[in-house]
Amino acid sequence: MNKEEFIKSLKELNIEVTSKQLNKLDKFYKLMIEWNEKINLTRIVEEEDVYLKHFYDSLTIARVVDLSKEETLCDVGTGAGFPGIVLKIIYPNLKVTLIDSLLKRVNYLNEIIKELELKNIEAIHVRGEDFKGKFDIVTSRAVANIDKLLNYTMHLVNNNGKFIAMKGNIEEELTKEVQNKLEKKYIIEKIDRFILPIEESQRSLIIIKRK
Repeated sequence: MNKEEFIKSLKELNIEVTSKQLNKLDKFYKLMIEWNEKINLTRIVEEEDVYLKHFYDSLTIARVVDLSKEETLCDVGTGAGFPGIVLKIIYPNLKVTLIDSLLKRVNYLNEIIKELELKNIEAIHVRGEDFKGKFDIVTSRAVANIDKLLNYTMHLVNNNGKFIAMKGNIEEELTKEVQNKLEKKYIIEKIDRFILPIEESQRSLIIIKRK
């Protein structure tokens, strides 16, 4: 996905990206590649692949929630900063908390935050299940299977908030048995299945609320 395709695809998500935001994404990409030589962040390193599989993919959350109307977001197991850093760049209104269990990744994230001059965002070295806080939106991208993932995330969702799991193909993972088990404790509000452009791989957004 080149930058023109990226901008066009974001418009289809009702996201109008500014030149300042594009510059920050470009700087983020270059910094991530530099850090990737020191610590293992991602196997996806080609610019067009990063724009598709990391930047655009992170922003597909806009299919199911208008983040311009939300206040707080927590990205559990953020890794290289996806989706949290990308969401902060595009939605500066959000107060973002990034959590990760690996200290060297948190050090990298704090350097990214500093270099990009991002405000109202912090990276914390902690496991999801040990973290305390309440957020409007909690999200996690490619961290664990949905059953385990809820143990790391749902206690962070405030009363009116929602957890959005960002997944690939979830047919094998979210069986009827697993879905029935989850619905005893939570409300599965929506499952949005779609195809990632260009690559044409399956993606799923699972929106879960507390009962």
